[in-house]
Amino acid sequence: MTLPDYRAEAEALAAQLTAWRRDLHAHPELAFEERRTAGIVAATLGELGCEVRTGVAQTGVIGLLSGGKPGPTVMVRVDMDALPIREISDAPYVSQVPGVMHACGHDGHVAVGLGAATLLARHAAELPGQVLLLFQPAEEGLGGARAVIADRALEDPTPAAAFGLHLWNTMPLGRVAAQAGPLMAAADVLRIVIRGKGGHGALPHEAVDAIAVTGQVLSALQTIVSRNVDPQETAVLTIGTVHGGSKYNVIAETVEMQGTIRTFSATVRETVVTRLMVLLDGVTAGFGARYTLEITDITRAVVNDGAMAEIARLSANQVVGAKNVVWQPPFMVSEDFSEYAERMPACFMLLGSGNPGIGLAEPHHSPRFDFDEDALPLGAALLATAATRFLHERAEQRQP
Repeated sequence: MTLPDYRAEAEALAAQLTAWRRDLHAHPELAFEERRTAGIVAATLGELGCEVRTGVAQTGVIGLLSGGKPGPTVMVRVDMDALPIREISDAPYVSQVPGVMHACGHDGHVAVGLGAATLLARHAAELPGQVLLLFQPAEEGLGGARAVIADRALEDPTPAAAFGLHLWNTMPLGRVAAQAGPLMAAADVLRIVIRGKGGHGALPHEAVDAIAVTGQVLSALQTIVSRNVDPQETAVLTIGTVHGGSKYNVIAETVEMQGTIRTFSATVRETVVTRLMVLLDGVTAGFGARYTLEITDITRAVVNDGAMAEIARLSANQVVGAKNVVWQPPFMVSEDFSEYAERMPACFMLLGSGNPGIGLAEPHHSPRFDFDEDALPLGAALLATAATRFLHERAEQRQP
């Protein structure tokens, strides 16, 4: 199988990729508000000869690129949304929207996706099948992938496989992780409300102090992972917010906590949730308090299919060289690409975009986040190569 040299072609597109990325970075849009971004995407895909559908899950865009030969459909997925963070930067492309910034690299993902579409369109006549280019809204915990699926956007045509990637600043520029098995964790959001009995601060015996109860709950919750989860398994339970009380001399009647559970295994998740409820039952009853617990399933774990991971690995070998293709220990962060991987063979890749030597190594979701734009051509070539390799492998399998 001889595939195009997409990397060389992508390097020639570097100026355009950077221009797209910087324009998007300066004009970030939150989940389900990506209208300007969607307009740029739709116009570009239309110019490339794609059949374009807009309004997917409110603000998403699909471009269907038909190859010159019959064959299956492969999906390339890109996310578009920004975060509610005030950017701290002196870059000329700093966010022009107060309190909103691309702090996770999705501006780069859109540029990479448009670059991959450009490369694939140039070689459309050689493709034995179709490429469905999905530009998804609301990846950042707002259920964008589920909204796309609920919108029945992947039913005509139905992709036979999916590929995606994430720029990753804790990996050096040009490194690629393309591996089978778990990569990112499932995520749940917790909301716990402790309910006591309010009263005067000088008369504690007449009240049930929700703050005191909360302190005991927080201490007890720290034992769930350390004493109930098999040390060879992985789980995280974090309480990120605690709000309660109104004045120095008033005993608080309620305290609200919010947090998250991260797991790879459904069995481990069940253990964590069960122990959480048991501890809340016991601690609150012991103090004469009550509680309510809400658990919201945000997304499942990203688990890469073995065959698709091999296609991704071979594609990465071609684009960045085998020495730069690495195994990455699974992360406890989440990604709703998992919703597609639950429904079709899929592989989600990580592409190194960090470069400490030029000051580009801030972590994702930091107000100072930025990445090395030399990663953009690599990402475009990587997605285009993976999609093309999949279609050609399927074509070879169909031959007698």
